[in-house]
Amino acid sequence: MKRSIEDTSIVFVGAGNLATHLAKAFYRKGFRIVQVYSRTEESAKALAQSVEAGYTTSLSDLATDAQMYIAALKDSALASLLPVMVAGREQALWVHTAGSMPMDIWKGRTHHYGVFYPLQTFSKQREVDFREIPVFVEGCNDEVAAFLKEVAAALSGKVYEADSAQRERLHLAAVFACNFANHMYDLAARLLEDNRLPFEVLLPLIDETARKVHELSPHLAQTGPAVRYDENVISHHLQMLAGEPPLQEVYRLLSRNIHELRQQDP
Repeated sequence: MKRSIEDTSIVFVGAGNLATHLAKAFYRKGFRIVQVYSRTEESAKALAQSVEAGYTTSLSDLATDAQMYIAALKDSALASLLPVMVAGREQALWVHTAGSMPMDIWKGRTHHYGVFYPLQTFSKQREVDFREIPVFVEGCNDEVAAFLKEVAAALSGKVYEADSAQRERLHLAAVFACNFANHMYDLAARLLEDNRLPFEVLLPLIDETARKVHELSPHLAQTGPAVRYDENVISHHLQMLAGEPPLQEVYRLLSRNIHELRQQDP
């Protein structure tokens, strides 16, 4: 399956946050985006216009002559729509962008397949530098893997091969590092808003916390009352949260876990 990245034609199945950033990144590098599919015309049209592509809201109308199809869909949608979108396009290269879905979801449906997983949080409203985003690829054979690495290298300086088990673990770690961390910001913002304080006062603290783990391991960078298990401070904080039992439980569990991990230090 000889392909040159310079003339690779691509169809995007999906027009969400990840698809939007990835399609634009490919477009800026000279790849030809021939079509975008989305359930909603507004999303499909908006992304298609930004990358000079056609668009459709019907899987049966997907182009049949593209070289690579990128399915950037929710896991449940990918599993249910896969047979329909692949039908009649079995000779093309199909990849998905999911961290938690195995590559073999394609097996038996198409001849050439893999995974193209950029590890980043994406929002349509915020631009990202794809050169700094790690991209993890997996191919059904060495030729596909090599091709996907070459394609990924056109976008990013950080390209890795990872099998489905590694990528699944990577996705789990990313949920802790990104989604759960951002949820903590949301909870902190709510606590401040209740006392008429702006969230921006925490930004220097958040920035320094993120900077520290570029130089220290997260374990060594950990500070706060839970590290030393300062019972006076922790008890006072728990009393302050007495009116919000779910938040109180989050505080209690995290404090205990931080302390237990520190207790394991030699």
